[in-house]
Amino acid sequence: MSYLVHPLLKPETVEKRLFQIDLAARALRRSTLVVMPTGLGKTIVALMVLLARLERGRVLFLAPTRPLVEQHAAFLRRVLTAPEYVESVTGETDPESRAEIWRSTRIVVSTPQVVENDLLSGRMDLRDVSLVIFDEAHRATGNYAYVYIADRYRREARDPLVLGMTASPGSDAERVAEICSNLGIESIETKSESDPDVAPFVHHREIEWIKVEVPEQLQKIRGVIDGLVSERMEEINSLGMCRIDPRTSKGELLDLQKRFSSELARGPNQNIFRGISLLAEILKLKHAVELAETQGVSALRQYLERLAQEARSRGGSKASRRLMEDPRIQHVLSLLEDMDLEHPKLSRALEIIEDQLEEAPESRIIVFTNYRDTATALLRFLQSNASDAVRPVRFVGQASRENDEGLSQKKQSEILEKFRSGEYNVLIATSVGEEGIDIPSTDMVLFYEPVPSEIRSIQRKGRTGRARAGRVVVLIAKGTRDEAYYWISDRKERTMRRQLQGMAEPLPADPAAASVPAKTARQISITEICGNDEDVPLIIVDPRERDMARLLERSGLRIVLRSLEVGDYVLSERLGIERKTADDLIDSIVDPERDLFRQIGDLARTYDRPLLIIEGQNLYARQVHPNAVRGTLATIAVDFGVPIVPTANIEESAALISLMARREHEAGYRDVKPHGRKTSRTLKEQQEYIVSALPGVGPSVARSLLRHFGSVERIMTATEEELMAVEKVGPKTAARIREIVGGEYRG
Repeated sequence: MSYLVHPLLKPETVEKRLFQIDLAARALRRSTLVVMPTGLGKTIVALMVLLARLERGRVLFLAPTRPLVEQHAAFLRRVLTAPEYVESVTGETDPESRAEIWRSTRIVVSTPQVVENDLLSGRMDLRDVSLVIFDEAHRATGNYAYVYIADRYRREARDPLVLGMTASPGSDAERVAEICSNLGIESIETKSESDPDVAPFVHHREIEWIKVEVPEQLQKIRGVIDGLVSERMEEINSLGMCRIDPRTSKGELLDLQKRFSSELARGPNQNIFRGISLLAEILKLKHAVELAETQGVSALRQYLERLAQEARSRGGSKASRRLMEDPRIQHVLSLLEDMDLEHPKLSRALEIIEDQLEEAPESRIIVFTNYRDTATALLRFLQSNASDAVRPVRFVGQASRENDEGLSQKKQSEILEKFRSGEYNVLIATSVGEEGIDIPSTDMVLFYEPVPSEIRSIQRKGRTGRARAGRVVVLIAKGTRDEAYYWISDRKERTMRRQLQGMAEPLPADPAAASVPAKTARQISITEICGNDEDVPLIIVDPRERDMARLLERSGLRIVLRSLEVGDYVLSERLGIERKTADDLIDSIVDPERDLFRQIGDLARTYDRPLLIIEGQNLYARQVHPNAVRGTLATIAVDFGVPIVPTANIEESAALISLMARREHEAGYRDVKPHGRKTSRTLKEQQEYIVSALPGVGPSVARSLLRHFGSVERIMTATEEELMAVEKVGPKTAARIREIVGGEYRG
């Protein structure tokens, strides 16, 4: 075995593979997207390009998650003779430390959101960065942070080079072209497992498809829900605006929903209102059908219970309320409550896992599922029924919801480390586990269900067969959309491979860029764009308004991202702006907990020149009486004295804010300081807020409970019978309150 040799590489640490050297050499000629199956060493290619470019300037290595950042940083420190060259940066690194790291470190490994934040805030620039590596480059679409960073890099860097890396850019040629355009990619290089120079390094990966029968009881429930779907489709068809049938896909239904919403912008129409609401019901029912077919009783029960809770809440959708009022849905719920039945996938998954561990006790197994509820159900099933050889753990994202706490990135890293060491040997993961987990010894990947996305399917399968032979097992519920999803994913994978083979050559230059002098197109620094800092208006922007911050920065303004208690933008000591989309404003009218008037009052109290921007043209498109909207606008303008400026879209809002910032600057109002704090809630409001957070308890019921019991403490200690004595509190709500208040915390 031969190894790479370089002054900065520790001896005999990185094996030499000619196909990797060839890819690195090509990537050094022009900005390149490298597409290669997981486990073949994309990171080694990145290392070689990094070493070649390091003498020209600093290197920025981007990865979408903290575990991936830590993984790449640990690898670089392990193989480099100067590990002090490497620093990792995530959202947990404080801003002052980040500013110093950007100034002094030669190789920075970071999440893109942090880099975007610090670019917008002026804590860093990209002038002397000689290479930016975008790991999981297929994310570079839409408003993802990779897109903004690549754009800034092209504008600022003196000698830019981009390396994008992915196992699966997607089967849609337009999407691949968008990724390349967004990152400034000039060439695509691909390698497949069948290439002669790659084949010797590929470990065999066996793929098995196992079909299971859907129990008769679940088929009956599916039939009831399918009947509801058919009824609502027939009602939509009777409105005379379109024709849909059971074969209409979810994507087509969502497109139709967007079309209806666009038509509403032209003026209120009761048929369109009804169509939108019916489509919302159909989408919820179709999701319920999918859960019944592919996940089982507990997943369907939990979903319907969440719908019921949403229907009871003050801000719940009318679609949820209508569904839960339908006696057939109530019948399904009663059937589920009495049904002691689980989907056969659970027992089959247990059988597959135990067989694998019996045959190879040191195995590591990853089970992928689309749903958190399923991950939880499978974890409990394995804990209750599996042998001691099975040591499972759940691996999900950071977001939390009721009765389902997410995992911080620190906790995710800890779980992965315990999985690598063998403390856990079965990782039950949702989509968060699909990208970039470096676990070379994973012996089997089990798909609890197929996924219709070629990107996700490739990412999942790439978790095994890396350091040794591996298995991929796919569970399919017969006669369900599982089968359709499998064939869709397979077709998209084959399409992607064909398209990439045709695109694996230098991409045509952008004709618009070709007509611009090289200095303008490639080497303009931010200072050259903005001029002297003192001559450039400064705006403080709340981090939640990051999309707007990008547009304002592109218009030549200086941006500082800082959390604002009052308003969204501060343009001077006297001018503060709150921006709401038309949908935001309507949501605030429907849900009083959103405190619209408190926000406006704080803005008017804090700034001499407060301003509200309402963005969008569908202010009267929702099922809210126009007089309610007009009354809200009148209160804001007359009672609070806050001017209202309407804009058509975010671009127009950005142009308006930019113009006002320059006016303030030219008028001498250059002291841009955020001030003012949110008005504190009164004791009464805080008490109502605490109680209204209980399941099934909105603001109205909270006030009834407080009037009846007199304090929050007495509500929390009341029995179910005492709670049911309160108006609007039924047996289910009382039981849920007691469950939340009295249940043991299992953190």
